[in-house]
Amino acid sequence: MGKNLKEAMKMLEDSQRRTEEENGKKPLSGDIPGPLQGSGQDMVSILQLVQNLMHGDEDEEPQSTRIQNIGEQGHISLLGHSLGAYISTLDKEKLRKLTTRILSDTTLWLCRIFRYENGCAYFHEEEREGLAKICRLAIHSRYEDFVVDGFNVLYNRKPVIYLSAAARPGLGQYLCNQLGLPFPCLCRVPCNTVFGSQHQMDVAFLEKLIKDDIERGKLPLLLVANAGTAAVGHTDKIGRLKELCEQYGIWLHVEGVNLATLALGYVSSSVLAATKCDSMTLTPGPWLGLPAVPAVTLYKHDDPALTLVSGLTSNKPADKLRALPLWLSLQYLGLDGIVERIKHACQLSQRLQESLKKVNHIKILVEDELSSPVVVFRFFQELPGSDPGLHAIPAPSAAPSAVGRERHSCDALNRWLGEQLKQLVPVSGLTVMDLEVEGTCVRFSPLMTAAVLGTRGEDVDQLVACIQSKLPVLTCTLQLREEFKQEVEATAGLLYVDDPNWPGIGVVRYEHANDDKSSLKLDPEGEKIHAGLLKKLNELESDLTFKMGPEYKSMKSCIYIGMASDDIDVSELVETIAVTAREIEENSRLLENMTEVVRKGIQEAQVQLQKANEERLLEEGVLRQIPVVGSVLNWFSPVQASQKGRTFNLTAGSLESTEHTYVYKVQGSGVTPPQTPTGTRVKQRLPGQKPFKRSLRGSDAISETSSVSHIEDLEKVEQLSGGQEASEANSPERHPGAPAPLEAEPPGALQDGAQGLQDDRPQVEEPESLR
Repeated sequence: MGKNLKEAMKMLEDSQRRTEEENGKKPLSGDIPGPLQGSGQDMVSILQLVQNLMHGDEDEEPQSTRIQNIGEQGHISLLGHSLGAYISTLDKEKLRKLTTRILSDTTLWLCRIFRYENGCAYFHEEEREGLAKICRLAIHSRYEDFVVDGFNVLYNRKPVIYLSAAARPGLGQYLCNQLGLPFPCLCRVPCNTVFGSQHQMDVAFLEKLIKDDIERGKLPLLLVANAGTAAVGHTDKIGRLKELCEQYGIWLHVEGVNLATLALGYVSSSVLAATKCDSMTLTPGPWLGLPAVPAVTLYKHDDPALTLVSGLTSNKPADKLRALPLWLSLQYLGLDGIVERIKHACQLSQRLQESLKKVNHIKILVEDELSSPVVVFRFFQELPGSDPGLHAIPAPSAAPSAVGRERHSCDALNRWLGEQLKQLVPVSGLTVMDLEVEGTCVRFSPLMTAAVLGTRGEDVDQLVACIQSKLPVLTCTLQLREEFKQEVEATAGLLYVDDPNWPGIGVVRYEHANDDKSSLKLDPEGEKIHAGLLKKLNELESDLTFKMGPEYKSMKSCIYIGMASDDIDVSELVETIAVTAREIEENSRLLENMTEVVRKGIQEAQVQLQKANEERLLEEGVLRQIPVVGSVLNWFSPVQASQKGRTFNLTAGSLESTEHTYVYKVQGSGVTPPQTPTGTRVKQRLPGQKPFKRSLRGSDAISETSSVSHIEDLEKVEQLSGGQEASEANSPERHPGAPAPLEAEPPGALQDGAQGLQDDRPQVEEPESLR
């Protein structure tokens, strides 16, 4: 069986496929599907079909890791499923003895490893299925007449199931659907708000809820506690909860990732108290890196009839064979291998936690939980002069809108940080999650991912290095946001869009002349301008990223500016956006106006030419229009007709006669077209310097061989441009379409004019840069 399984896995992992000619397929008929025709398919063809269904068309999608990298222990667990199907063919007596042995051995080993003495085990595929069976057992135990009366018993005294506010999402709804109970049977217990962790169940409030339910005639049935919450890995006060459950006769069920630490030599007191509970759910598959291994629910109960009715035990051999993959894997790993994997995951979390304590602007949410194998952290920005321990608590004097905006802004940055870290260090198994109080955070849970992904200590060090490399970008982006907002608000034509979910510098929209500010609908003209603006900005090849998308409150287009470093010149960036958008709008408007002017000019030219033809007929007379008579008259008395036409001046937008052109053999000069609009300030850059970069002048990191000479050249260019601007400012103004008077006069007149200027005006010293 092992040899056949390895051959099958090798065939599935092979990316080469056989063609239809190599397989020698027979012609298909219309009645029977192709794979069922003839005498059947061989094993290779069937596995090839499975491979095609698993991987699909690899030509359309980039090739990636298609099958999880499972080790030899993974093959052992997969072999268990094949062996289970093979064992089910044995005779009933042998099958009963074998399945009983497998079930009893696996139950005994798990109870000894995780310190749950004298317990029973239920193996299930769905992780929440075990808890649903435990609820059935609790109902049968507390309601003696439930088997006979059924719903009437529950109606007279409604059961109550208590869940923590930090429980996994959807757990309560799943239990009600499986048990057929209404949602009012669920009671959500809040977490601590003043003392203790904000992710631990409030025991005092729970006791108050239990007393209130008893007074209302309800029956407190079951309490679900957490040994490692689904979000941050915090553990409830299980010892205190156990005392409360014994006092009121409530079934206590514990679940969570921290239950894996029961296999270690040192266990915290809060987790060790879970060994005294009535039931617990374990997930050894992800803890040990075993694929296709069932979850296990350990429980204690003395009545086998009730466990049979509840579905926790079964007489079917197929149900008992669920433990076979875990039975094989536990024997292959051994106690040392199991402990080593769990210990390695805990060491990875402790290593990351100790490293993050030394990193500024990173807050760890579970630093008081030294035994927790889950590390949750987030980026934050300390305000100047504030206490670092109070940065998460907003100031009372701050406006709620400002606090909420700052919260959303920090959440967007943490979401960006988490996505970047997941791409840079994929073996870390990071997840980005949203917490109700803290906001967006990044979670590192090696117990659930390290065994599968093969996470090592070097990967944790690489993760810390990546975090440190991203921190300058995050802090600088936060600092540049306010400057960007002020520059945009001070620039005419630009509107700052406050989008707290965008992690970059900010969002800006250009308001064109026909923009309806009160409308939130789609603006085609504005979308066209922003599309051209995005194209121009991306052509600059700067370090910034630009995107276009609709505003989060309307359908109008905006320009989204990404993350930035500390050497970004925000004023130049904003000015470039404003000038470029204005140029695009003016060019578009000029083209539209020119189209309208040309259309009207053509119509006017047609009218004038028709009028000219009518005047020519009146001058020449009717006789000249007759074919034979007109030729005779034209021979005796020729008509001196002048060639008349019309020219259209695009610049002036007017019609002119062509008589001047035919007489003088030259075209009119017309009007000089206006200059293309440009920015009010053009910043000179060093050779090789990218756009929007601050000048390196005054920096200590300037090279003596290249950078200094570049800066000197830049200073000369700025002096030259300054001198030209000064000379142009002192020159007399003239019409842009008029020719220069000095160019049209002879040299003598030029000298006389220059002498006259020197006599009339005081002499101005020539700038040094122009000499």
